[in-house]
Amino acid sequence: MCELLALNANTPTDMAFSFRGLSRRGGASGEHADGWGLASFTPDGSGLNLIREDAPAAFSLLADQLADRSPRALVSIAHIRKATQGQVALENCHPFARSWQGQTWVFAHNGNLAGAIPHGDPYRPFGDTDSEAAFCWILDQLDAAGVDATDPEALAALLHRCATDLAQRGTFNALISNGQWLFATATTGLHWLTRRAPFRTATLVDPPVQVDFSRVTTAKDVVTILSTEPLTTDEHWQAIAPGCSMLWSNGELLCQTNP
Repeated sequence: MCELLALNANTPTDMAFSFRGLSRRGGASGEHADGWGLASFTPDGSGLNLIREDAPAAFSLLADQLADRSPRALVSIAHIRKATQGQVALENCHPFARSWQGQTWVFAHNGNLAGAIPHGDPYRPFGDTDSEAAFCWILDQLDAAGVDATDPEALAALLHRCATDLAQRGTFNALISNGQWLFATATTGLHWLTRRAPFRTATLVDPPVQVDFSRVTTAKDVVTILSTEPLTTDEHWQAIAPGCSMLWSNGELLCQTNP
């Protein structure tokens, strides 16, 4: 399957350190060599920088450059792919982006879903993955429900119900954001941690790169990182329980829905 990575913060923050750890798993220390992507919302939430490549992240010059200097954002989502459905092609690389109710939404998925996932207009997949089909189906459900696009907790409740339905088809670990909040849901593996003052040193699992966050942050910074598997060896990562969904904004947990 694939691996996920996300950042949510209260001040524009780059994801370079975490992305370096993830990208090594894209064909070097891990088998996820069928493409990668990084989506970062502009700090005001009005724009999106989306970079994808249908090549192993571990050996990509572009991915290496982003591991040195990724965009600063309040929300970023990254993905490395191991294809289970759909060919190795750019259109099948995550994250996927769509417009909904005047907002830009980004989606990335780790898992495998059985059966044909229905979709209608205007949300149609460009590729042939179960993941993009699931994203289009979710947007269809939002339209049908008439949910308030400016109410994050109402959106989170509906997204959780959608995740529960999709999880009946298989494994559904997913990240969704509109640039203002970050929604995460887990069937199997997804972990998180929040960094805040007093900041300390962190060391990546692979490669063993170390950063002293006290030298690159302020006392007011709050940064939450989510990853399929823990990225560092000396921090306390928490697993999201199977069937649980969580919603973050400005680095803080807004709400949690348990199975």
